[in-house]
Amino acid sequence: MSTIRPIRMSDLEDLYEMARSAGVGVTTLPADRELLRSRIERSVESFDRQIEPELASYLFALEETDAGRIVGVCGIDSRVGLDEVWYNYRLSNTVNSSRELGVHVQNPTLYLTNDMTNSSELCTLFLDEAWRGDGRGPLLSRSRFLFLADFAELFSEKIFAELRGVSDQEGRSPFWEALGRRFFNMDFYQADMLTGRGNKAFIAELMPKHPIYLALLGAEAQDVVGKVHENTRPALRMLEAEGFNFNGLLDIFDAGPVIEAFTHTIRAIRDSRERRVVLMSESGNEAAPPEHRVMVSNRRFEDFRVLAVAATRLTFDTLSLAAHEADALGVAPGDSVRLVGLKQATGPSDELSAGANHG
Repeated sequence: MSTIRPIRMSDLEDLYEMARSAGVGVTTLPADRELLRSRIERSVESFDRQIEPELASYLFALEETDAGRIVGVCGIDSRVGLDEVWYNYRLSNTVNSSRELGVHVQNPTLYLTNDMTNSSELCTLFLDEAWRGDGRGPLLSRSRFLFLADFAELFSEKIFAELRGVSDQEGRSPFWEALGRRFFNMDFYQADMLTGRGNKAFIAELMPKHPIYLALLGAEAQDVVGKVHENTRPALRMLEAEGFNFNGLLDIFDAGPVIEAFTHTIRAIRDSRERRVVLMSESGNEAAPPEHRVMVSNRRFEDFRVLAVAATRLTFDTLSLAAHEADALGVAPGDSVRLVGLKQATGPSDELSAGANHG
């Protein structure tokens, strides 16, 4: 059974093995055991409310209970840019015009900004390749929205995701080669690791502050601006289906896009509903494709849990759970749970209404 829960210190070795397989570009998941240990500690302290809410960082693990290990991780940072400066490039147009010469030229231009300061960030999304499929990706990514729905006061009204940009199998980023290397005199991998370790002061010290015309960077670099890494396309499609859109900002290292949404407009938050738990006598092992499942959260903060069950378990006011599912969520009959369709509905009515006809 696939279950989402807060990460624990005992997950360190599983997380380290995932980080080793993630490759260059997943900045918030570097293959550094001590850094990963500190990230887990910060998450544990955040769930224990030992950190100021605006500085909290929450990591969630996807546990495969039958395998006895975690196979995925995702996170939410309460705010960015409050304890250290947060940088992005904004992609804008600069217009040069001369009526006398009959010239009117639009030049895409990069401006260094701190526009996402004080916004919440979706981060650290990674699923072990061997466990991809059967709805685990949507469950891992979208489960965070059920947490946001019940604890919205801890986060900004605007939330964003900075997506991994284009790089090759050797970790070479065309954008970095055309721009970053000229000012930092280091490989993309080195800069990426420094950022992942929290050493971001060099960005402010070395990054050019003046606008940069894209036309000066060369065709290869221009072609990757605002595009995502091949492995990130599924995550992009999922977030776009939830209502996220490109906001004109780019990652300063690889020019990956920044997408954002207002929290109350996110599909999984907007369409989520509350139900009361009832226990069913059956085992609850009926097969249901991902598009006919609902995610269910226990609505608890410190011991947050999410799993997916068949939408046919719904009535207009209850959700039926097997005993082992209720145990996994830590809920009892009569408890309130929050749920929403694992995937976006394909018809005019939402999945909850459709499922309610099968009480």
